[in-house]
Amino acid sequence: MKIKVTWIGKTKEPAVQVLTDEYLKRISRYAEIAGVALKDDAAILSLATGERSKKQERHKLVLLDARGSQFSSEEFAAFLEREHINAIPLLFAIGGSDGFSEEIRRRAGFTLSLGKMTLPHELARVVLLEQLYRAFTILANHPYHLGH
Repeated sequence: MKIKVTWIGKTKEPAVQVLTDEYLKRISRYAEIAGVALKDDAAILSLATGERSKKQERHKLVLLDARGSQFSSEEFAAFLEREHINAIPLLFAIGGSDGFSEEIRRRAGFTLSLGKMTLPHELARVVLLEQLYRAFTILANHPYHLGH
């Protein structure tokens, strides 16, 4: 499975970068993953449609937004498993402080919410990455999810 996690803007907090790198490393045991900082919505769309890549690989665009679907960790793992069967790479996008434009919302393949609470965008990235790692450990029957 191929996954890209994108976010708008540079990382301001060094601790966020450390956690980002750690979870990307952990997830790489289960899937091909990359974290990418981008300038704006247009860059996200360009990456999702393959315009930024020489391979022209398209991705299913998954926006993180409070108005999206909410999953338990087990449901999120099942979502990833279904998407793996579809064999289309996933691109998770975390927007900037102004959220996403209507154009990118229309072009998204799925909208995911991490919950009803508002999170700083950098913290949302860490939460998403941890949940991706947790989902892969659930699918692999690894004890991480159960806390053993």
